[in-house]
Amino acid sequence: MRIAVVNPNSTRTMSDAIAAAARRVAGPDVTIVGLTNNDGPPSIQGVVDGAAAVPGLLSLVASTPADAFIIACFDDTGLDAARCVADVPVIGIGEAACHAASLVAHRFSIVTTLSRSVPILRNNLETHGLSRKCASILATDIPVLQLEHATGETLARLEATVERAIVQDGAEAVVLGCAGMADLAARLERRFKVPVIDGIASAVGLAATLVRMGVTTSRQGLYASASMTGAERLAV
Repeated sequence: MRIAVVNPNSTRTMSDAIAAAARRVAGPDVTIVGLTNNDGPPSIQGVVDGAAAVPGLLSLVASTPADAFIIACFDDTGLDAARCVADVPVIGIGEAACHAASLVAHRFSIVTTLSRSVPILRNNLETHGLSRKCASILATDIPVLQLEHATGETLARLEATVERAIVQDGAEAVVLGCAGMADLAARLERRFKVPVIDGIASAVGLAATLVRMGVTTSRQGLYASASMTGAERLAV
């Protein structure tokens, strides 16, 4: 089974870290292919960056052979459009993580990067039907690329935000709202004694399960196939 993990931004070191995190949880029958959107912004921090990332992301999805795709941005950048382009399952790490959290806790909180991401994630929760399960969405105001070397003050700020979610907001599980936080899940879970959900691991598990079930995206309604002309143009 071949699962392509797409980093919608152009920072290759982040792509490498994301692919490594995916490989750690993939089964022996799963090959992880890491992809970098070289036409995207260096990081995705808000709606403008997200919009700029979509054309390159869709081109990668349209041109890469895979049994499933994972969009490795917690905003689920371009997810609906990618599902129209691909003939195989496409999983967003934000949606995957929130569904996983809802299965192990009555209420969860999302701990994310910048404050400008909070309205995006709130809208996504509404779309996914998970708003009632979410106790809070808290921003650390840590820039995305700063998470590549999370030490000292960065870690302290992240841990303080997780603690606030649990103590003040009543979160029974915490969802890490950025692909760059994947390597910190185990550390935070040991410290706070609640499930800490990483979107990369959640998406790999769900994508592999859908492939094994032989289930792919519906072509009725929202996810009707893109026109052949449009799909071919993206693949060029």
